[in-house]
Amino acid sequence: MTKRKRQDDFQKVKLKVGKTKPKADNATNVSFRSKGIHLPEQLKRDDSGPTTHRQLGIKDLLSQLHHYSATVKHGALCGLRELLTSHPALVEQHLSTLLSEVAAAFTDKDGSVRSAALRLLRFVAQCVPSERVGPFFPLLSAHLTCAMTHIQVGIQADAMLVLDVLLEHYPTLLAHRHTHLLTNFLELISRQRLSGGAKAGEKAGAGRAGWALSVTPDRSVTAQQWRLTVLLRLSHFLQAVVDERPDEEGVMSADREGGEKGIATPLELNWEDHPFGKRGIQVFENSGSTPTPHSTYRLRPHVDKGVGAEEELSSVEAVRGFAETLVPLLLEVWLETAGADNGQLLSGDAMGLMQQILTILQLLRRLTPQHHLREELDAWLRSTYLSDFKLHFMKNFPYSQLDTPSPKLKKSSHRSRQQALPGSGGGAGVEPLVLNVTLCQVMVTLSHRGSAQPEGTDADWLGPIRCFVRETLTGGTRLSSKHLGALLEVVWRLVVNQKSRAVSEELLQAVYVQYQQRNLTIPVRLMLLRFFSQLYLKERLNRSKILTRWLAALPVQLVQLGSRNPQLSAQILQTLQRAAAWKNKELLSSLQMHACSLYDPQEGCVVLLPVDSQQRLVQMLYFLPAFPPELLSCLSRVCNTGRVSAGLAATLIRIIHLRSSLGGWTSNSEEAAIRDVDYLSFLFSTLTGFSSDELVVLQQAYDDALSPPTPLSPFSVYPTPLEQFTHHWDIVEEVCHCLSTLGSNSQCFDILQNGICKNLVGLTVMPDGVCAAVLRVVARLLDLSFLPSDALLHFLSKCCLSMLSLLLQLEHSAHKREAVWGACLAALSSVPRLLRLLLQSLRVCDMCVEEFPQLAQILSLLMQHTHLRNHMIANAQLLQHIIQELTRYCGGESREQWLTDLLHCYSVTLSGHRGNLY
Repeated sequence: MTKRKRQDDFQKVKLKVGKTKPKADNATNVSFRSKGIHLPEQLKRDDSGPTTHRQLGIKDLLSQLHHYSATVKHGALCGLRELLTSHPALVEQHLSTLLSEVAAAFTDKDGSVRSAALRLLRFVAQCVPSERVGPFFPLLSAHLTCAMTHIQVGIQADAMLVLDVLLEHYPTLLAHRHTHLLTNFLELISRQRLSGGAKAGEKAGAGRAGWALSVTPDRSVTAQQWRLTVLLRLSHFLQAVVDERPDEEGVMSADREGGEKGIATPLELNWEDHPFGKRGIQVFENSGSTPTPHSTYRLRPHVDKGVGAEEELSSVEAVRGFAETLVPLLLEVWLETAGADNGQLLSGDAMGLMQQILTILQLLRRLTPQHHLREELDAWLRSTYLSDFKLHFMKNFPYSQLDTPSPKLKKSSHRSRQQALPGSGGGAGVEPLVLNVTLCQVMVTLSHRGSAQPEGTDADWLGPIRCFVRETLTGGTRLSSKHLGALLEVVWRLVVNQKSRAVSEELLQAVYVQYQQRNLTIPVRLMLLRFFSQLYLKERLNRSKILTRWLAALPVQLVQLGSRNPQLSAQILQTLQRAAAWKNKELLSSLQMHACSLYDPQEGCVVLLPVDSQQRLVQMLYFLPAFPPELLSCLSRVCNTGRVSAGLAATLIRIIHLRSSLGGWTSNSEEAAIRDVDYLSFLFSTLTGFSSDELVVLQQAYDDALSPPTPLSPFSVYPTPLEQFTHHWDIVEEVCHCLSTLGSNSQCFDILQNGICKNLVGLTVMPDGVCAAVLRVVARLLDLSFLPSDALLHFLSKCCLSMLSLLLQLEHSAHKREAVWGACLAALSSVPRLLRLLLQSLRVCDMCVEEFPQLAQILSLLMQHTHLRNHMIANAQLLQHIIQELTRYCGGESREQWLTDLLHCYSVTLSGHRGNLY
């Protein structure tokens, strides 16, 4: 038996050349098969909305704001600003989310994130109006409150910047949240004391025992600069609150350059538009001015919330409670600042701090809109803090600025400069004049009212104020409108409150010196004019020599001013009208002296100023002492030049009529302002529309438009433009009305007849308006018991015939045609023998063939009218003779159409009285 070979565990494999190497037992199979995968939907770009340069949409950016990394959040805020800048429509679409996310970043720990959020908020505020932000503003206010009361000083500093943005763009919305934000300002510079008997549940107005100034050492600015920063924002915030409330202050304000509140607007009525009471007249309360809100009715019931910052500052108690907390803190701030300065010389920061303190004190008293409540608050401030104000504010008055060299600042980071920026802007630009004037404004509100003696209880501190105001106004320096307005407010209060004639004259003399300066700007001139005007109109200081001198100079200034500044002229006229109504003798004398210049028809204010000022000038004529012939001549030409409206010219004529003795309004004891002969001359000149000199010039004119006299037109008619004729015709109607109310028509007609015969008879060139006016007034005034003279009758027949010839040429002027035909018809039907004279003057033998059709048209017009039928029948023989002459001269085989029409009209009109025409 063969022996078998033993198998080893690790048997070596023999490799042979040229043979494939066998695979190992543990070899890995690396072979594979691949297939293509297509994902077309996932590889598409997101085109649902715009993106930034990093291909991020608004949803991606908003989601990144919740990231834990400050860098990611900063990038998201910058990306949002980039995206919204290029696509502003996204702001309105995502406004709610944007505001909530930006507001949440107010309290972020990283300063760069807060800065980016501030820039984004400023951009959104520039794009979105307050109406759209209103529903989301409580959220912004809540986050702003959290930032202002945050424990980190950097977040508090950035909260001031956020407040600046909201005050700039949404002051109204921010002012409505004052009950939630005012306490935050106090907590930024002070802390509430809970010890010493004061409990947390007590009201905030605990005075010095409730609040104390606080100092935070880890701020990047000094405590004085930080307080200046906070007080600056507090003053801006209170200003926004005050601006949202109606103001009843009657004192001349510097900021009130626009329309004056509380001034009643007169209700203009034209009684001709309301005949027989068919239309009602709606008269509103106070004639359009703001009503005085003294009513005790409230829309909401009073809720007892305690007095302090948690209650709306709309009552004296609420404002007093807030002032009890704030004013002591302001005094402590000033005491800490004033201890480092030397008397009257203040540093820039100290001046800025004091300016903000005084501004806040001014705004505190303006939080109560009612004037009587403001006086109550002033009385409380006087009794509580006048001694402190005199000790700390008036001790070194007036103040000046201390010149200190500015130190070179070391280079610092952008972040530190940004934190120091809010505090540096409040005191850098405060001038000593502004500071002193503001202090005067605050102190004069605390003075006694009605003190007749200047050396009273307030003389120790009112004396320096009066001296400062007087020296500033008379120093010759040119004041800006803002500075001058503040000084005028101080002068107003001193004059009105003290009631001392010596003090008033002294201060008004200083203001008058400023008023007399040349080359003043228009706002300054207007402000000074309003000051004197309101002081005279409201306070009635009739015994003041300065105001009397100022009033007497107003007519001269109005003449010199002319139309260069209608606003100044309107203010002067308003004062002149009121003073003239109060019968100021000096003013009326000056007005009488310069009346001809004011009412000059070419260069006078009555034709240069706007319509409202023209109306005031015309109304002032009622108070003028006398009307000399020169003035009446100017007024007559003013009515006829067309540079004032026809309605205003009619008003002028009515006023002259009322001032005359013939108008029936002048009593026997009162001397008439107008002589009867001058008044009648005024009416006659106004009736004709042309002066005697103009008529003489018209006779010598050689114009192609003037046709020579003809048998059908005895006068060479001067055609006036349609606008001028319409204007003059309205005046003619008013003159006729005035003449018809003088009493005796026969005497009036006799005077009118003499005027026509003296001034118009004998002229060869007559304006069409004059002819029509004479015919109209004669028909209106003629009495049946009075027979006109032959000269007048011949003149009227020429006028009537000329107007009838003109009537045939007026095809496109319906109004003028109606007026001319109405005047001719009224004269022919009312003046005896006028129609006979007219028919007698129609001599067919003197006419050319071309005039025959016109004559036929005139005769047809006269025969067709009903009012003239009886008169035409009475003159049937003359009419028959004229028609026979026309038929004889135009006889022939073919008869003209116009002659056929004339014969037909004659046969119809005079059928019962027709004679033999052939």
